[in-house]
Amino acid sequence: MQVHTPTSEFEGEVCKPDLTSPEHYEVIVVGAGFAGLGAAIKLQQAGFDYQVFEKAAEIAGVWRENSYPGCACDVPSALYSYSFAPNPRWSRFFAEQAEIKDYTVAVAQRFNVMPSIRLNVEVLSATWSTDDQVWHLNTNAGAFTACFVIMACGPMHKPSTPHIKGIDTFPGVSFHSAQWDHDCDLRGKRVAVIGSGASAIQFLPEIAPEVGHLTLFQRTAPWVLPKMDVPISQKWQRRFERFPLLQSLLRQLLYLGFEMLNSSLSKPKSRQKLQARALANIDRAVTDEFLKKKLVPNFAIGCKRILQSNTWYRALGRQNVDVVGGIAEVQGNRLIASDGSSCEVDVIIYATGFEVANPPVAEIIIDAKGRSLADQWQGSPEVFLGTTARDCPNLFLTFGPNLYTFSSAFVIIEAQLKYITSALKKVRSQKLTALTVKPAVAQAYNHELQGALQATVWNNGGCTSYFIDKNGRNSTNWPWTTFRMRRRLRQFNLSDYHVTPR
Repeated sequence: MQVHTPTSEFEGEVCKPDLTSPEHYEVIVVGAGFAGLGAAIKLQQAGFDYQVFEKAAEIAGVWRENSYPGCACDVPSALYSYSFAPNPRWSRFFAEQAEIKDYTVAVAQRFNVMPSIRLNVEVLSATWSTDDQVWHLNTNAGAFTACFVIMACGPMHKPSTPHIKGIDTFPGVSFHSAQWDHDCDLRGKRVAVIGSGASAIQFLPEIAPEVGHLTLFQRTAPWVLPKMDVPISQKWQRRFERFPLLQSLLRQLLYLGFEMLNSSLSKPKSRQKLQARALANIDRAVTDEFLKKKLVPNFAIGCKRILQSNTWYRALGRQNVDVVGGIAEVQGNRLIASDGSSCEVDVIIYATGFEVANPPVAEIIIDAKGRSLADQWQGSPEVFLGTTARDCPNLFLTFGPNLYTFSSAFVIIEAQLKYITSALKKVRSQKLTALTVKPAVAQAYNHELQGALQATVWNNGGCTSYFIDKNGRNSTNWPWTTFRMRRRLRQFNLSDYHVTPR
């Protein structure tokens, strides 16, 4: 057995199990995207013995996986980054995929956490052992144990592909936008894009000029606001580098702007103003009245993810682009839409998003009662503060259920990391072995949360979205401000948990 112990000035360990087999760590982090990387940095700074397992050959998570043409962030760069690791050299107001991926690698190197990240290690199962009070992780690289596990697998993790009648008869090339086939030459091809969400908004305008013909199969039209994107000159990059307070101030202003957006979605008059801006975005680019009718959403803005683009509507107005109803059936290379129209295509590109309300990681986590987390949830994920699950001692989830809101992912990441590191420090200082959220505490919290969601546009905006799980319950959104989220997650409260002394 190989047991690692802290070597910094911090004293003590979070556990000292009496084990005879696997390699053991105090904390194992699963995933090396932004949440996992942030966890590694905070664990290293606090002197914990940890290891990060990443199933891919590179770090960067969603920004490694998504490499489709035009891939970029829809949160401004100054806010889409760690507050403790600002990047003064962003080249655009909204950074593109390659630059964000490079930022991830640069941060990992800057904080020297790469030696603690094991690449090509996929966790196949994580099982809590009541006997020895540790997690047993089965991986493609062998068995490991850990006192604590941080599941940093991300919500945009597993591509969602629809079940389409007759899809097995399609003879051409097909792929999901998150698994872009860069060897597929689209020039002159007849291409079908299925879905009109965040990824389609970005890649369709990029490929439309080069394909022979493009057909967009659109089930529901999205609300699309103009994207206020501009290059950031080298002069301004040097200013941000020389005067970090400038970029910090910009970050705070952007943060407040998103909070104002969130609060405005609860007010019908404010939503009407946003919708007017989105409708003007259509009018600027589309002259065909028949096409305009297809592009106007039939639900309240904010019910689904609000999108941003300056090129989407222009691309849909091209002569070689058609917009039809949602996909209904495939007959060989002929695709039939729900409105009865059909077309022949050579390539199908799925822009159908991810399994957000049904996170795949729940299938590999086995709780103290021997159930998978998926079995415990029964299609409606429910945890405490989006971070700790019932009957799962010493397990933390990042981007857990009901933490999504229209803001930067980094606001959520850093709030959760404060909570998690606070918990681990208390375990160490008070010589505890295990902590499990009290069922009554989790139940009261989720009752309050679901009650607050009833009045939100996500629940009653008239749309069908991935925010709502298969049981019709909103298991995705946070109904309050991120000020409140940060306050609730600022300090770990031991009274919310059953604790086991060492």
